[in-house]
Amino acid sequence: MLYEVRWHGRGGQGVVTSSELLALAALKEGKYVYHAPEFGPERRGAPVRAYTRISDEPIEQHYGIYEPDAVIVIDPTLQSEVDYIMQGLKQGGLVVLNAKKPKEDIVKRVKEKNGEIWIVDAYTIAMDIFGRPFYNTPMLGAFVKASNLIKIENVLTVVEERFKEKGEKIVKGNLEAVKKAYEEVRRYEF
Repeated sequence: MLYEVRWHGRGGQGVVTSSELLALAALKEGKYVYHAPEFGPERRGAPVRAYTRISDEPIEQHYGIYEPDAVIVIDPTLQSEVDYIMQGLKQGGLVVLNAKKPKEDIVKRVKEKNGEIWIVDAYTIAMDIFGRPFYNTPMLGAFVKASNLIKIENVLTVVEERFKEKGEKIVKGNLEAVKKAYEEVRRYEF
């Protein structure tokens, strides 16, 4: 089983960190992983992507993901970039959005693929916990629930390990954000 995830967000939103955390959690479960950012001359605020591959077998593909099993959209403003975020989504694919409601164009495209949309208000979660729009760890928690691919306990462990050098307050906030999004994410019925 090879599962490919493409993350979409903007520079400075932790897109690369989320991809890395997912890969590290899968590694704890004995999976083979590949994680890579897609960098260009972007600046903070420009659209960026990151990739995570998870497999039971060694991974030989070391390039971008063009036909993802799942797409995670961290920045809610990117919902308007339908072609960009939906590009290559596999039949039956999963889309996880930072949104209260998905845009109709996305719903239409996911329906055509017989896929699923899961939504979570990561903005509100981030503002309640951090007082700033740090969406990445809530979106990681949402994806873990929606995909049922990795155990939440392993995600919490790697989040704690990754942020421990930043202090207890940062660790606690990120753990809370992951858990809250994991609990609040919902499958969008269409």
